[in-house]
Amino acid sequence: MPKKIYTIMVIPNITGKFRSFSFPSYLLKGFFFTILILAFSAIFLFNNYIDMSGEIYELKKLRKETRQQAIQIQKLSMEIKNMGIKMTRLQILDKKLRIITSLEKPKDKPKLVGIGGPTGSEFSDLNTLSENQHKEMIHLMREELKQLQTDISRQELSFLELEGFLRDQKSLLSSTPSIWPTRGWLTSTFGYRKSPFTGKREMHSAIDIATRLGTPIFATADGVVIKAGMDHYIGKYVEIDHGYGFVTKYGHNSRNLVKIGQRVKRWQKI
Repeated sequence: MPKKIYTIMVIPNITGKFRSFSFPSYLLKGFFFTILILAFSAIFLFNNYIDMSGEIYELKKLRKETRQQAIQIQKLSMEIKNMGIKMTRLQILDKKLRIITSLEKPKDKPKLVGIGGPTGSEFSDLNTLSENQHKEMIHLMREELKQLQTDISRQELSFLELEGFLRDQKSLLSSTPSIWPTRGWLTSTFGYRKSPFTGKREMHSAIDIATRLGTPIFATADGVVIKAGMDHYIGKYVEIDHGYGFVTKYGHNSRNLVKIGQRVKRWQKI
């Protein structure tokens, strides 16, 4: 069977000589087949390039997210450490206050867990950690934050207990007689003395202060007036209950300025 021959004629212009090229059919078919393969290869490579470009973009995006996660982990770790430092200071303050006030230790004493998390040079390796390792690290730090929150709640209760104790102490101090009721001269002390009326030794359950008529008399502590009137021995008088077992009585007054049931403060004129 004779081989097919294909001729290609090239005519540059009307007056020019034309040229012809003859090729066997198999060679021409091979040429077109090669062109077809190259075209498909180009399309395939182009599609691969598009896919690779997308993957490169995603990779850059993931790296950026990883760096952001590393920064978030670093910030979270520093917050945990700062909270741990503050918690330690609060515990030290709690201990000092309880020593000063002689208050017993709280039953549930807060105990800090180890404040972990990566810091410093460890963050240079965060980008090499897997996603699961990142999640595990964040989970651990969240657990530490939960423990810190529990410790803070316990410490808050301890401080509330201290606050109540100090408030009671403040009330006790304000209710404890601690000033002279008036200015003058101490003429007789509390205790046994020779009676100026009978000349016999007897118990004098008060102190006598001599002063000018009209000199103010002050409450020696906070309290409530429980009696105010006239007595056969001490004349006009005022009696104040300060609480905590303290009661004071002021006699030989020229005039009473307070009434029964009235609340008075230290240094208030009575």
